[in-house]
Amino acid sequence: MEGPRPGFARLRWARVMVAMLVVVTTLAPVAEAAKLRISNRYSDLNRERSRRESTEYIILHTTEGGDRSSLRRVRRAGLAHYIVMRDGRVHRVIKRHLIARHAGRSMWDGAKDLDDHALGIEVVGYHNKPITDAQYTALAELVRQLQSLYEIPDENVLTHSMVAYGRPNRWHRHEHRGRKRCGMQFARPDVRARLGLESRPLADPDVAARRLVVADPFLETVLYAPAAEADAVAEAEFEGPDTDVITATRTAWFIARDRFNDPTTAYVFPSGRKRFGHEIRDWSRIPPGTRVLLDQEPETDGAAWLTLARGQAASVLAGEDYDADTTVYVRPDGRVLRGDIMSYRDFRRLPPGTKVFVGFEYAGKVTRRHTAYDLCGPRSREESTLYLLPGGHVRTGREIREDRIPGGTHILVGS
Repeated sequence: MEGPRPGFARLRWARVMVAMLVVVTTLAPVAEAAKLRISNRYSDLNRERSRRESTEYIILHTTEGGDRSSLRRVRRAGLAHYIVMRDGRVHRVIKRHLIARHAGRSMWDGAKDLDDHALGIEVVGYHNKPITDAQYTALAELVRQLQSLYEIPDENVLTHSMVAYGRPNRWHRHEHRGRKRCGMQFARPDVRARLGLESRPLADPDVAARRLVVADPFLETVLYAPAAEADAVAEAEFEGPDTDVITATRTAWFIARDRFNDPTTAYVFPSGRKRFGHEIRDWSRIPPGTRVLLDQEPETDGAAWLTLARGQAASVLAGEDYDADTTVYVRPDGRVLRGDIMSYRDFRRLPPGTKVFVGFEYAGKVTRRHTAYDLCGPRSREESTLYLLPGGHVRTGREIREDRIPGGTHILVGS
């Protein structure tokens, strides 16, 4: 029998060593992933989202809220691929190869609609307050892994405040940068260093190319100025209790941005009178000293809905959720429409008097074959379940007898 060819034993040993190296290299990310407390809290919207065209950027956001409310909102609307909680836990929300609706109206270096080209990470917290040490650790590792996986350079790790832009409005005649301050702290050199990011954009390419104008000089300083200058400006802007008060230079837009006319933005005038954004028509008459409160519950005279006024856009009344699957429109003629399946023409044709239910899932219509229990199970008896009776009356699950629900009744379940 012929013996082994010269060098065969050494070649076989080399192959074994290469195989061992491949195994170690393959397992390395798994070992690193152990640093992350990561779990799946996937949004139901995953099944409706398409694949992203490319992955060139990571965009960092702040939720401007607490843990529970932020997670609920991000999951409900599919607003990010990941969310980082205050204790450092990370949840997957939208699968990373699909589109998450996190950047909205966005532009960077001439490219628009960055949702098609970017991963979105929401960090629970506020744009002008430090995140926790646990969040720093988790976010740094999450960003590192995603950068490695998609070969994303440090300068392409951006903040929402860098890429969001606004349309012309009564305060700004041109398309402008400054629509969001979301995540602006992640542009600062000291914060990026803690996240393991060694470089950052040093200027806004769209402002430089005159595609956009600067509407918020303070924000531009925080995003692109040297650390010492940014710190000085930030301290001057945020010190004191009155940063949410309208002054001669601090307008409603400056404080609330594109949510200035939202039904969840409240204006408390010096007289004590309170109005919501969608109720205000003449913005020039808001007096200095008016306090602006975001994320308020709209006043609906005890009802669970808002009513569309003549000439009012659905987006003004329902805010950013106007086209969500959890916003339901009931026209005066009784026709029921869900925000996510409405066309542009449907929104334009909504008549005055349309009831708008924000934060409700449409369960269906009661018929001879489908009872209330068939449509929503044990939730049929809950206070947060609404019955839209023929004729326009609305009853809750606590107020109605299931054996007396007339056919044609629509059911909405609080989300």
